[in-house]
Amino acid sequence: MHPPVTHHHPVRDASRHPFRFLIVEDEKRLAVSLAKGLTAEGYVVDVVHDGLEGLHRAGEGVYDLVILDIMLPGLNGYRVCAALRAAGHEVPILMLTAKDGEYDEAEGLDTGADDYLTKPFSYVVLVARVKALLRRRGQGGGASPVHVHGDLKVDTAARRVFLGEDEVTLTAKEFAVLEQLVVRAGQVVSKAQILEHVWDFAYDGDPNIVEVYVSTLRRKLRAELIRTVRGAGYRLEAGR
Repeated sequence: MHPPVTHHHPVRDASRHPFRFLIVEDEKRLAVSLAKGLTAEGYVVDVVHDGLEGLHRAGEGVYDLVILDIMLPGLNGYRVCAALRAAGHEVPILMLTAKDGEYDEAEGLDTGADDYLTKPFSYVVLVARVKALLRRRGQGGGASPVHVHGDLKVDTAARRVFLGEDEVTLTAKEFAVLEQLVVRAGQVVSKAQILEHVWDFAYDGDPNIVEVYVSTLRRKLRAELIRTVRGAGYRLEAGR
C-alpha cells in the first residue's frame, strides 16, 4: 500500500508554474511574515531589504509581481519603481507605505505603480490585491476588441492606447480605469463600479483614489475626453 501523496498546488491562477514574487521591505519581521504567508499560498518568494538590491533583483525580469515598500535604505520605493518602468519592465508593482494621503498615492502612481497599500493592512486584503493584479495581468489575450472613439483608440487585447498617431503610455491600473470607461463609452460609470472592477471588493481605502486616476488619465490624454457627471460618476466622450 503506497503512502498518501500530498500535492502542494499554487493558486488557481498559476496554471503552468508557481508565480514568483519579490518582496522589497526593510522591516525584516514584516518581510519574513509576508514571505511565509505567500509561500503557504503556493507562491515562490524572494526577499531583499534594500532599495538598490531590490532594483537589481527586479531588473532580472524573472518575477511575476513585486511588493515594494516606499521607505527603503539605499533607494526609496518611488525611485525603484520609476527606474524599473523607465527600463521597460512591466511587472506588476504593489507599493507599501506607512504614509497616507492622496499626494503620496499620486506620487506612487506617477512612478508607475499598479496598486498601493497603506500600513497597517490586513494580510487577507494584501492577498486579494495580489491575486487581482495577477488576474488582470493574465487578461491580455483573447479576442478583445479595439475601441475607437474619435481620435482615441484603445486596444484591450494588446493593452495599448493611441491618441491620434501618438501612443500613450499608461500603467496597468490607469489602463484598467480607462477600460471601464471605454467599454461603457457614452454611459455614466460610477466610482463604485470602477472600484469594484479595478480594485476588487477588497479595497478598503479612500474611494477618492478613483479621482486620482481620472485626473492622471485626463493629463495623459485630453481633459475633455472624460466628463465628470456630478453625483453620478464619469463618462467617456467621443474624441475629436
